[in-house]
Amino acid sequence: MLFAKGLLLGLAIAAPLGPIGTLCISRTLERGFWAGVAGGLGTALADATYAMMAAAGFAAFATFLATLSVPLGLVGGVFMLWLGWRGLRPRPVAAPAEIGARDLLHTTTATFLLTMANPATILTFAAIFAGLGLAAVGDGASAAIVVAGVFLGSLGWWFLLSGGVTLAKTRLPDGFAAWTSRLSGLLLIAFGLAALASAAAGLAA
Repeated sequence: MLFAKGLLLGLAIAAPLGPIGTLCISRTLERGFWAGVAGGLGTALADATYAMMAAAGFAAFATFLATLSVPLGLVGGVFMLWLGWRGLRPRPVAAPAEIGARDLLHTTTATFLLTMANPATILTFAAIFAGLGLAAVGDGASAAIVVAGVFLGSLGWWFLLSGGVTLAKTRLPDGFAAWTSRLSGLLLIAFGLAALASAAAGLAA
């Protein structure tokens, strides 16, 4: 169950087409399927790194955070609702990120560093992990399962995106970015509502 949650969260976070997603589409069209995947791999590794940092923080303070599981769940649930609401709002397609990498390894490294350059991402994962109830679990093995799910969910999206662009041999329709953002938003809203329901049940107990 935890792995499935991590998988869906990794997919939901990766799906909105920002600068990295647009870069991966461009690289796929210019250099082929694996060039697009290489760009996505860097982002997936960065997502997993930030998820691991958030999980490690919860594991280190498991005993203390267990007493705050309900308020943390409420905060995490509200934050996921906010992220989901943002995803439902139409936004213009972002310009591709600029990187000078020529081979697959340098492309992966460049997108990893670009994604890691946004430290606010760890706050996103911390809030999501709180909403998932990992603050109460405080279990390193459970956290590792979620992190693995986040990585594979994110990487799976980049495989799907690069594969779709390769098969189509053209840029995806203009409405594609809006629809993926909306689906991602709906998924995050569903997680947020589930987190709030779980927290409410904890209050009532």
